[in-house]
Amino acid sequence: MVDYVSSDDDYQYSDDQDYSADAYESDEIDYQLVTAKASSTQVITKESLLAAQREDLRSVMDMLSVKEQHARTLLIYHRWDVEKLFAVYVDNGVTHLFTEAGVALDKHHHSNSSVHSLLMCEICIEDVPSDEATRMDCGHCFCNTCWTEHFVVKINEGQSKRIRCMAHKCYSICDEAVVRTLLGRKHPDMAEKYERFLLESYIEDNKRVKWCPSIPHCGNAIRVEDDELCEVECSCGLQFCFSCLSEAHSPCSCLMWELWAKKCQDESETVNWITGHTKPCPKCHKPVEKSGGCNLVSCICGQPFCWVCGGATGRDHTWSSIAGHSCGRFKEQESAERAKRDLYRYMHYHNRYKAHTDSFKLESELKETLQGRIDISEEKDSNLRDYSWVINGLSKLFRSRRVLSYSYAFAFYMFGDELFKGEMSNAQREIKQNLFEDQQQQLEANVEKISKILAEPFDSFPHDKVLEIRMQIINQSTVIDKLCQKMYDCIENDLLGSLQKTHSIALYKSNGIERASELSV
Repeated sequence: MVDYVSSDDDYQYSDDQDYSADAYESDEIDYQLVTAKASSTQVITKESLLAAQREDLRSVMDMLSVKEQHARTLLIYHRWDVEKLFAVYVDNGVTHLFTEAGVALDKHHHSNSSVHSLLMCEICIEDVPSDEATRMDCGHCFCNTCWTEHFVVKINEGQSKRIRCMAHKCYSICDEAVVRTLLGRKHPDMAEKYERFLLESYIEDNKRVKWCPSIPHCGNAIRVEDDELCEVECSCGLQFCFSCLSEAHSPCSCLMWELWAKKCQDESETVNWITGHTKPCPKCHKPVEKSGGCNLVSCICGQPFCWVCGGATGRDHTWSSIAGHSCGRFKEQESAERAKRDLYRYMHYHNRYKAHTDSFKLESELKETLQGRIDISEEKDSNLRDYSWVINGLSKLFRSRRVLSYSYAFAFYMFGDELFKGEMSNAQREIKQNLFEDQQQQLEANVEKISKILAEPFDSFPHDKVLEIRMQIINQSTVIDKLCQKMYDCIENDLLGSLQKTHSIALYKSNGIERASELSV
């Protein structure tokens, strides 16, 4: 039996890789086969949104002994960051906390003296019965009509979550119960819209909660408990980066992945090819490609020019000269040569990125195949009943294959001049690149090994052979898991950690991207 668990010095790189290169598609594939037992992320549905909001509201209400409306005003101001809110309270006191957020204590609120008395509204300058006017907690009192129109204007302006008092230089936030009541009398649609904005503020203004970026939208939001720089999986099956809401892309940083995705989609490399393989006509400036060895070329517009330097010429051409034109020794244009180098460098990284992406998609078909082989094996009269090692091995294969794919996008920017120009000397860049590529090569070789082993038809093998394959898969799963972790540690500590520009990456998790658990109502 071959034992694939060995020291780092024993890893060998394999060149016998056979990739199928289909057109890259951004289809999401469910490769998370093993879910972590305890999830630190939660799915918030439309039904559980109110319950999620009330958790934070209750903690603030209990700590500060305030009403729900005041707790919501405080939390919206502090973007639903309970820890930050409590820190301000401890450091500066309750008065500063309330004043800063626009919360007025209920000192001035009292019932109007008489239903028959008249009050002058300072906004419309009209006398109105006291029961048609409303006094806010800050003490300012205006007629209900002016209050209602004020609320409508602010909601239409997008300020519905923090509607301030109408009084001059008063920064107190209006009582949400009053807003609901007055709007409900004349503008029930606005009252409903206001209520929805208050509820969705928990997602829109909360840095720990974001809408799932699925298309079409599944209606769920994801809440993380700890680090915002993480990768999560929604209950709808979409896996994404919580920080930038694009597809899960570690070990690329968010900026690297944004640049790489754009580079793969736009026409920048087509422009580089044109620059490297053509020259502009000196008359009509259209790109011309040389198809023969002669350096006297002619554009479709009829203009002849010298391919060596690009200058316009006459029609006559001899071994010694081109009529009407002469140039010195051949000198490759620096811009064209650089464009060629950039193009070839991009093609190197993109081809390997795409090769592993294609392999991942092809290997995803193994899921059903392996399940069928497991079913057949379980039906046999065998002492081996537990086949979880197959599913775990496939999960590790998918995880490491995606890591390999994105590692080439990372390397393109890490060792290029686009992001870190001037931050590394050529010698330092060479050392870092060799270090990274050695680890990348080790991971690549071992990923191909476990991919080959998993493709074996173990359901047709004798018992001893199945046990051998079982041990190989278990060993290889351990190896590639350690190599992935080692690569992430190298990127975070040895490569990115020594640079001035911070490009943080999501942590590596052995069990794959964490599937969020649903928040109970």
